[in-house]
Amino acid sequence: MDGTPRLVASDIDGTLLRDDRTLSARTAAVLARISARGTPVVLVTGRPIRWLKLVYDQLAEPLPAVCANGAVVYDPVNDEVLRADPLAPELLAEVIRRLRAELPGVSLAVEIVDGRQMRHEAHYPLRWDADDEAIRAVETAEELLSMPAVKLLARAAGEQDPDRFTQLVATAIAGLAEATHSSRSGLVEISAAGVTKAAGLAWYCHRIGVDAADVLAFGDMPNDVPMLTWAGRAVAVANGHPAVLAIADEVASANSTDGVAAYLEKVFGAD
Repeated sequence: MDGTPRLVASDIDGTLLRDDRTLSARTAAVLARISARGTPVVLVTGRPIRWLKLVYDQLAEPLPAVCANGAVVYDPVNDEVLRADPLAPELLAEVIRRLRAELPGVSLAVEIVDGRQMRHEAHYPLRWDADDEAIRAVETAEELLSMPAVKLLARAAGEQDPDRFTQLVATAIAGLAEATHSSRSGLVEISAAGVTKAAGLAWYCHRIGVDAADVLAFGDMPNDVPMLTWAGRAVAVANGHPAVLAIADEVASANSTDGVAAYLEKVFGAD
């Protein structure tokens, strides 16, 4: 990338947010300053729409978001889904059939209604928002297939190395869907074929007339790799997964020390 970026894209968890899921005043201020000067800032996350409020509450104003690892592009100002690319029920059924055949004991959940709701098997362990009224256990496995899903979540039975479990899932569903992960537990995120953070961000950039070469992107986990590979300048935070550190053009300091903010201040200047 030559010159100042025309768009900034950043992952949220482990990248923008500190480990306690707070956004520092420094980070919020630099994002607001960049946006006010006319450079778009886009959040690119594995999170569903319903989890964005935690971040928006800490920003000066809400930012557009590519959610569910690229399956949903969201305009928070108008509360509008600009694009959604879900797994159709029939495809979902075949993906689940293969997972159950190859990975006994796997527990499943689906993000539906563009990620505004979640349905999960009774034994699926909830870790973030178990009390949310949008989250509900299904009574039968067939209910998981009742609607298109922007993301299928597969959690390993017992403790599993996340990289190894992701590879097992990817092998089981090869040719049908995408498998990645963004956690340090045995949780795999599954999207429709071709749906990645890169694809979702590319669609948004095309919409507003920004080329990949002019995008500065930040990330920390394997689900960020497609976006970082696509962007003109890829920056990993120091706490990133080895796969991310290996492909990044540069490494910023860790999320816990406002690495993204510090890097942006270097690029755009600090007030």
